[in-house]
Amino acid sequence: MIEIYEGSKVLFEKNKQRKILLEDDGYVKSILLDVEKRGDEALKEYTLKFDGVKINDFLVTQDEIAEAYDNIDTELIEALETSAENIEDFHRRETPQSFLFEKKGITAGQMILPIESAGIYVPGGRAAYPSTVLMAAIPPKICGVPRIVVVTPPGKDGRCNDAVLVASDIAGVDEIYKVGGAQAIAALSYGTESIKPVSKIVGPGNRFVAMAKKLVETPTEFPAGPSEVMIIAEEKSNPRFIALDMLAQSEHDPMASAYLLTTSRALAEKVVREIENELKILPRKEILEESLKRGGIFIISSIDEAIEISNSFAPEHLEIMVNEPFSVLTKIKNAGSVFLGEYSPEAMGDYVSGTNHVLPTSGFARFYSSLSVDDFLKKYTFQYVTKNGLKAYRGTVSTLAKSEGLFAHEKAVNVRFEEDEK
Repeated sequence: MIEIYEGSKVLFEKNKQRKILLEDDGYVKSILLDVEKRGDEALKEYTLKFDGVKINDFLVTQDEIAEAYDNIDTELIEALETSAENIEDFHRRETPQSFLFEKKGITAGQMILPIESAGIYVPGGRAAYPSTVLMAAIPPKICGVPRIVVVTPPGKDGRCNDAVLVASDIAGVDEIYKVGGAQAIAALSYGTESIKPVSKIVGPGNRFVAMAKKLVETPTEFPAGPSEVMIIAEEKSNPRFIALDMLAQSEHDPMASAYLLTTSRALAEKVVREIENELKILPRKEILEESLKRGGIFIISSIDEAIEISNSFAPEHLEIMVNEPFSVLTKIKNAGSVFLGEYSPEAMGDYVSGTNHVLPTSGFARFYSSLSVDDFLKKYTFQYVTKNGLKAYRGTVSTLAKSEGLFAHEKAVNVRFEEDEK
């Protein structure tokens, strides 16, 4: 059961415990090397070993996608389409623009182009996540990435989750493969007979997937650990809302964690009672109970102290349940995604707000941002200099080049004026 603590000392002890130390004992690396060496043959063996199913052809066919549409409710399809619309609307506003400008004979600029391909890992196992498909596939689609690939573990029947297939189709995914685990990351990075390599790999996964993403040379979005939520609340905040938001986070995984920072012990005790009541009726009880042990409720002296703690903790999800949440927003320095007010549950960000739910965890929000269009773009700069422009800055280049002892740099500029000076 979740505990109540005075002060934040225990919080930071838990903070150390929650960090996944991505140190491989050689097991994941051996899988990667095996797939790199043996390709599809290795994928088939690992899929049989870990997923318990024999797969001969990893590529999902159009017939399988059509069948997936028939297998799920129209209501779910419409929900996925609504979510996709909002995600696209938000991420289109992120898109940067190429530019150029002219100054004293120098025309300079920046070109922005999409990467050539993107690979998306979509977890299976305890639950399927069609929402992750939308979050990870729509930004590269907006950028114009020409090849978007999804890999996801097959079920015991050899088929991928129907909702994941439908979400992939809605998001405009080009290829879907029935393979998961570290072996899927290896396939995306090195390529096999069936799966061509990609330029970048994104998407959440278990610790083996996270380790594989760290070990391969193909770039990824950011290191990923267990999911987490931190809630800042005052005495008048709704304890039932808080309890269910903490449980919503906890039901993801036994390694997930939920934290409440509050100035009110009375509120803390009410939240505990609400959690106890919900545990009697909610499914996934074993997961919830294990996860709740990793979090906690912390009584602190003020909202300002809570903000300071949160900025140090850098939570993946941060809910601010205070009377004037926007007055707090400008004080937040480190968070993956922020949810303001009592009617902004983290579940909205998971599905339909439009903001991305692929977020930095384990304190990485101190220097990483949520998945965005920027993850699928590359930039190069260009310049065109007229003869008069070069002449205007000739002395500047000469002075700087000589100061660095790079005399060929100086001469490369001066040589262009030798004929004029004869």
